[in-house]
Amino acid sequence: MADGGGDLAAREAAYEKFVWDNLKRNYLGNYLHGMLGMTGFRLVNAPTFLPAYLHAISGSNTIVGLGLALQQVGGVISPIFGASKIEHRTKVMPAALWMGGLARMAILGIAASGWLLKGTPLVASVLFFMLMFGIFMGAQRVVFSLLIAKVIPISRRGRLQAWRNATGGLIAAVLAYFAGRYFIGPNLFGNGYGTTFIFAFILTSMGLWALQFLLKEPEPPTTRTQGRFRDRLREFPRLITEDRAYAYFLLVQMLATSARIATPFYILYVAASIHMTGMMLGALSLAYLGADTLSNLVWGYLGDKSGFRLVLLFSIVTWIASTVLLIEVHHSWAIFLAFFGLGAAQSGYMMAAQTMILEFGARDDLPMRIAVSATAESITATLGPLLGGKIADLFGYDLVFGISIGVLVAALVLLIAAVKEPRTARMAAL
Repeated sequence: MADGGGDLAAREAAYEKFVWDNLKRNYLGNYLHGMLGMTGFRLVNAPTFLPAYLHAISGSNTIVGLGLALQQVGGVISPIFGASKIEHRTKVMPAALWMGGLARMAILGIAASGWLLKGTPLVASVLFFMLMFGIFMGAQRVVFSLLIAKVIPISRRGRLQAWRNATGGLIAAVLAYFAGRYFIGPNLFGNGYGTTFIFAFILTSMGLWALQFLLKEPEPPTTRTQGRFRDRLREFPRLITEDRAYAYFLLVQMLATSARIATPFYILYVAASIHMTGMMLGALSLAYLGADTLSNLVWGYLGDKSGFRLVLLFSIVTWIASTVLLIEVHHSWAIFLAFFGLGAAQSGYMMAAQTMILEFGARDDLPMRIAVSATAESITATLGPLLGGKIADLFGYDLVFGISIGVLVAALVLLIAAVKEPRTARMAAL
């Protein structure tokens, strides 16, 4: 590790003082970035608009699964590459701007394709930009997670994510409803889906600009020395085996992510069960994203108070129950409630997974530890939708949902039996 001379304890104290002195400014920057940025990303990542769009232009469940798989493929290697490029840097904001900007350009590419292309070229273009979106989002995840770890104290991270996700979710929920009713229903400007994705591009760009303007980044007391990419790959086993709690947590992540085999097919299953209109699409998107808005306040404060293991547990239970409700009760109220539960479960899982990872192990290993988790998640998330699309075409949606429930139950059992709350474990070791 690079020490650089001087008294390490004094540098640690100066680093801590910088964090607290600039907390209000950095809190506001991260809040605005999360609120606006995640609003747009929710519109792209919600299991409604993009799967429905891919199905509309291709007519194939397999293509829908392929698109989601390509998006996840992009996130397999890029987190490791991103971590290797920033772990030795004292300032990572320049990399955040590059990675974040390129991810937003991929959304713009998806939107523009709808106006410029038709038929097979349109499908191919959307699939390409989904791959690019996954690549840059994978690298962005590492960079922005590291930024939060650097500038937001551990005791404030839950409430920051709660409020930024809640307000961003509220905007996304309202926009989703209007997009379904007024953009997609009447096919606004000749391509309602393209118009929706343009709004997503604008909102995410505004969030990145706010973070660039407001954030003041400290220089950490220590950093890792720069190493070769392949050398960092060889360190993966050490990062996993030296902390058994993290190893089990990683398995829980992979199992839960495998459950996304069903995610792109929620809306297609509903469309096969009841008559789907633009208004219904908007209403279910509102339920999914509205749950994100409301539940984030609960998840964030619960995580700050009790640790995020409990949040992870409750979110997996909610995920299982909502999937069962979706496939067992075919009434509008039940479908709406199921999408509400799925939205709450996904937001809780994402908050818990992204926050718990910051609490394991040494600070200097944090970029690569984030990359390990992101890569492991992406591998299982890649295979899931691809297999799900083929299984849905051959055997129907019920089997896809059954597999999803099975791996979620396995994740829940492992979480209860083997994963300790890292916050209390660390405090007990002091």
